[in-house]
Amino acid sequence: MIMSFDFGRELRRLRDEAGLTLGGLAQEVNYSRSHLSRIERGEKRPSVGLARRCDALFGSAGRLQALVGPHPSSRLGRMSGAGRLMARRGLLAAGAASLIGFSPVDGERIDPPDGVSLVGPFRAQLDQMRQLGQATEPSALLDLLEAQTRTVAKVAASSGPRDGARLFVLAAHFADYTGWMAQEAGDNASALDWTAKAVGLAQAGGDRDLAFYALVRRALVTFYDADAEQTIALASRAQESRLPPRIRGLAAQREAQGHALAGDELACMRSLDRARQLLDSASARAGTGPVIGTSHLVDPAAMVTGWCLFDLGRPREAAEVFDRECLRISPQALRTRARYGLRRALAHAAAGEIEHSCEIAGELLDLAVAVRSATVTADIRRLAKELARFRTNRSVRNLQPALTSALHQSRS
Repeated sequence: MIMSFDFGRELRRLRDEAGLTLGGLAQEVNYSRSHLSRIERGEKRPSVGLARRCDALFGSAGRLQALVGPHPSSRLGRMSGAGRLMARRGLLAAGAASLIGFSPVDGERIDPPDGVSLVGPFRAQLDQMRQLGQATEPSALLDLLEAQTRTVAKVAASSGPRDGARLFVLAAHFADYTGWMAQEAGDNASALDWTAKAVGLAQAGGDRDLAFYALVRRALVTFYDADAEQTIALASRAQESRLPPRIRGLAAQREAQGHALAGDELACMRSLDRARQLLDSASARAGTGPVIGTSHLVDPAAMVTGWCLFDLGRPREAAEVFDRECLRISPQALRTRARYGLRRALAHAAAGEIEHSCEIAGELLDLAVAVRSATVTADIRRLAKELARFRTNRSVRNLQPALTSALHQSRS
């Protein structure tokens, strides 16, 4: 009961700090309000799965999960330091395995011959899935991505020490990309669930930094919901000094977008400056592991600057940035081309350059329909609303059938 009471007290503190009601927490983690209320009062023992979801939600770096761990008098508490570490990894592996729906077979191990690693082939699969994600509608990939995530996690759970940790981290990247594709398919609840699973898998592999990147992913959901306050709060918590510069840079970008939504130009530009410095630093020391965040933009901070300028009411300057940066997107990155190209068209429309806006959009609408992205569709709706103010313009009238068709097909 003491452990449950400590967990409940810490959960209540984190929830209050985040400004979440008990009902809001219930919605975020998919547990009933009454169940969470009993846990906060120390009347019910929390599960490891709930602890992991809450750690991911609040970016609490495993503190809640630690409070659900085995009692000190258990076998784990009597082990040596090395034994405790191995047992801890075993518990994390079992928890990560159950989190995504399988149980490793006791004693089953997958150790390839000396000199052979399974990390490389699975990493190549992840790169291929990211390439497919640029040219295929997200919903078509989700079943395959979920299966691949479970496969890599299953192999990790049954592998020896040589590859196990690295495979769990790789499975976390699969789960994170699955979450992104779920968001692109318009399922935010599933996106957040897979992001939480990514955190659990990463922790099983010894990587706790991904828990903070999960805050950046959650901030993207709140950003698209136009919730500036939550976007800023989540992104700010992912900028601890001990974190890798890549994560802090992406978090600073998201914070800048939140400030732009709130109309705070000074804070926005400060965050963008910090993002550039951190991302430049990250590029200089880039390793060989999977890239966290976008891998299809030459200068992510520059592109985000254009988006922030638009939200700050400076569309002409935004259009200039988009004009320059969109030319640097790879022709194969179809989804990225559609997303930022439509924002470019939106900026030109808001700047009063209607004909040019329609010309850009006309070249992208078929592509936007092909990739069927919820975030791209949101930009199509914004563009349609902006152009509706100029419905008597010949270019707008000519574009209207294609615009209406794209909106209709994206909803079907």
